[in-house]
Amino acid sequence: MFLAHLLLGALGALVLYAVLYAAYLVYRELASPLRPMRGPRNPSLLFGNLKEISSDLSAISDWRAQFGPTFQFRGFFSMSHICTTDLKALTHIVTDDGTYRKPAFVRDMSRRMLGKGLLFAQLDDHKRQRRAMNPAFGAQQIRVLTDVFFDKAIQLREIWAIQVSQAQENGTECQIEVFDWLRRVTLDVIGQAGFDYQFNALTPQEEPSELSTVFTKLLHSPHAQRYMNFRRVQSLIPIFKLVPVPGGRMLRRARNAMAAIGAQIVARSKARLLADNSEKTLSGRRDLVSVLLKSNVSASVPGNQRLSESEVIAQIPTFLFAGHETTSSALAWALQALSLNPTVQTKLRAELFKISTEAPTMNDLNALPYLENVVRETMRLHTPVVFNTRVAMRDDMLPLSTPYVDRFGKKYDSLPIPKGQMFYIPILGVNTDEQIWGTDALEFRPERWDRLPEGVSDIPGVWANQLTFFGGTHNCIGFRFALAEIKVILFTLLRAFEFKPAVPKEEIVLKLAGFFQRPGLRGAGSKGSELPMLLNTCGSNYN
Repeated sequence: MFLAHLLLGALGALVLYAVLYAAYLVYRELASPLRPMRGPRNPSLLFGNLKEISSDLSAISDWRAQFGPTFQFRGFFSMSHICTTDLKALTHIVTDDGTYRKPAFVRDMSRRMLGKGLLFAQLDDHKRQRRAMNPAFGAQQIRVLTDVFFDKAIQLREIWAIQVSQAQENGTECQIEVFDWLRRVTLDVIGQAGFDYQFNALTPQEEPSELSTVFTKLLHSPHAQRYMNFRRVQSLIPIFKLVPVPGGRMLRRARNAMAAIGAQIVARSKARLLADNSEKTLSGRRDLVSVLLKSNVSASVPGNQRLSESEVIAQIPTFLFAGHETTSSALAWALQALSLNPTVQTKLRAELFKISTEAPTMNDLNALPYLENVVRETMRLHTPVVFNTRVAMRDDMLPLSTPYVDRFGKKYDSLPIPKGQMFYIPILGVNTDEQIWGTDALEFRPERWDRLPEGVSDIPGVWANQLTFFGGTHNCIGFRFALAEIKVILFTLLRAFEFKPAVPKEEIVLKLAGFFQRPGLRGAGSKGSELPMLLNTCGSNYN
C-alpha cells in the first residue's frame, strides 16, 4: 500500500512538473518578439520539426530556399529555434561567447557522456582548460606524432592487403566494411598518440575492447538516434533522469570505461613524473597526456591556471571520443567520394606517388596541393559534426547581412533576440549553401579550392573558410591532429588500393546520432553505421 502511494505521488509530481513546464513554454512563446517570424509548419507538439531534420538534413536547405537565410523552426516540446546561414549573424553568435553559450541541456548531455572536460566547460573555466591544453595540440607537437599515425595506417594497410590477396586467389573482388576498420585504426591512433595506451583494435586475435563495444552500440547501432533523443529529453527535463530509458545502461558502461581508462593513464603518467621528482621524466614522451601533464606542472604556469588531477582525467574521454569517432567518419566519406569520382582518385594517387618514401614528414604531406584540396572538400561536404547549438543568455540585437521578412511582410535589418532564445547553427548547411559556394555546392569538386568564391572568406571558421571545426573560442582544439591523421591514412591507403563502390550510390545515406553523422545503408535492414567498398591492389610495391 505504501509503495502504491509512493508511486502515485511520484507520478503526480511528474504530471505537475510537465504541466508547469508546458505553461512556461507557452508563456515564453506568447511573449516572444519573434512570434511573427516565418518558418516551416510545426507537425508535432512533442518533437517539433526534429524528425524532419533527423530523417533528411536537406530539409534545412529546403526551408532556407523557402524562407530565406534566417528562419524559425520547432524543437522538442515545440521550443522555438532560430536557424541562420547569414554570415554576419553567425559571426556575431560565434564570437560573443558571453551572450551566446551552449544550452544547459547540451552541456548536461556532454557531462553525462564525457565528464566535465573541455566540451563541458565555459567562460573562465574553458579559457583555463584550453590554455593548459594548447601545448599538446600545437603544430610542432602534431608533427612529432606523425610516425604514430603512419605505424597504425601501415598496419591497417597490411590487414587489408591480406584480405584483398585472399579474394584474388579465390577469383573474386574483395569487399570490406571500411567504416568499421577506420573506427578501429583511429581508436588505436588516439590510444597511442593521445595516451601511450594500446587498445589493440587492429589486432585480429584481440577481442573488441569494452570501450569499442559500447561506443558501437551507443553511436552506431540502428537505434543510436533514438537513444540520443531519450538522453536529450532527460537533460531538458532533469526529473526524467529518474525514469530508466533505452540506452541508459550502455551510456553508464561507456562513461565507466572511459573514466577507468583515464584514471589509469593519468596515474601511470604521474608516477613516471614523481619517480624522478622533476619534469625530465616526461620530457621525452610525446603522447598528448604526457605533454599536458608536463605543461601543467611547469614552474612557468601560475597555480590558478593549472588543471586539477580530476580536470586532467576529465579531458581523456573527450580525447577518446572526438579523437576517433569524428575522424573515422571523415575518412569513410573521403573514400566514398573518391570511389564515386575515379578521375579524382587517379589524380590524387598520381600526386601521392611523387613521394618516394612510405612514411614522409608532415611537411612533405602538407606540400601536396591536391591532397590538401581533397581533404578540404571532404571536410566541407561531409563535416562529421553537422550542427551546433547556442542559447542567448541575455536580450540582444542580432545583426543581419540579408534582411528577413516576417509573415506580415515587414522587413527587418536586425533581429530582436530575447533571453533564452535557442539557435541551431547549421554547419553542414553553411558548408553547402549555394548562395555562398555557388550552384555546384553539393558536388564533390576538389578543384574549387584553387579558386574560391569571395563570400567564403566571411565564414567565421577556424580553418579553410568553412565551419567544420567551428570558430571563436570554442573552435575544435584538435583540428590539426585530425587533419594530419586523415592525410597520413589517405596517403597510405590510396598508394596501396583502388577503391570502388560496393553498392549503388543511392544506397549510402547519412545517418545522425545527435550532432554527429556517419555513413550507413538505406533501408530497414541496415546495421546502423557501415560503408562496404570494393578494393583492388594498385601494385605490390608500396614505395
